[in-house]
Amino acid sequence: MKRLLQIEFIKLWNNRSSKVLIIAYFVLLTSIALVAAIKFDIGPIKFHLAEQGIFNFPYIWHFNTFVTAFFKLFLAIVIVSMMSNEYSNKTIKQNLIDGLSKKEFVLSKFLTVITFALISTIFVFVVSMILGLIYSDYDEFSIIFSDLEFLLAFFVKLVGFFSFCLFLGVLVKRSAFALGFLILWQVFEGFVRGMIRWKFFDSETTDAIMGFFPLNAMFNLIKEPFSRLNAVQSVANQIGETVSLNYHVHWYEILIVLIWTWIFVYLSYLLLKKRDL
Repeated sequence: MKRLLQIEFIKLWNNRSSKVLIIAYFVLLTSIALVAAIKFDIGPIKFHLAEQGIFNFPYIWHFNTFVTAFFKLFLAIVIVSMMSNEYSNKTIKQNLIDGLSKKEFVLSKFLTVITFALISTIFVFVVSMILGLIYSDYDEFSIIFSDLEFLLAFFVKLVGFFSFCLFLGVLVKRSAFALGFLILWQVFEGFVRGMIRWKFFDSETTDAIMGFFPLNAMFNLIKEPFSRLNAVQSVANQIGETVSLNYHVHWYEILIVLIWTWIFVYLSYLLLKKRDL
């Protein structure tokens, strides 16, 4: 496995665009720390975002994993390009000639996916821990390390999404078309949601059905955290509304994404196995 990973990272590091995107991705992950510096001081209006509790433990695990997950598109481009370059540069054929089996080839790509997801998760953990220790109102050990389930959900979400991108890269061969297909699939899921909601079921049942679709399943792993903020809760109470959502990470949601991950990787292998390279 170490040999397979070394082969992949040598390819990535020798590709200038991939290198730039990877560096940009991790720079963006750290940019969430800049949120702490946002201050508004306009006459009587004084507002410091960090003082609104977004970096309090354990809320920070929820907030940071939700927000940083949107940056995954940068690595998605890298993964899709990684596959398209194999075809355009004919390195896939050379790897197979050199003795790498198609199963090992797909495994090397999947190991890269897991590595990216793992490093991203560790990165978010470190950045969140530093921000929390600086700005959190709570420093009890039990509070700091509660709600770490969001980090697990973040890791599973990235692995599932990157596996989908890997499959699209194998299926379409061209990075631009693969990314276009990804956008079309997102639109398709939105269309299906609208049709189901319009023609058949209420919103709760529709959400349950859509939870089995890949992109919706990945998104559902980490619910929006903003309605948990005290400021939002206070405004809701003032207008007579009650915000009581279930923000927890559920085992069945993780299982659905893991099943989709397996399907994407297996389909990638089947495509390569049957395709004449």
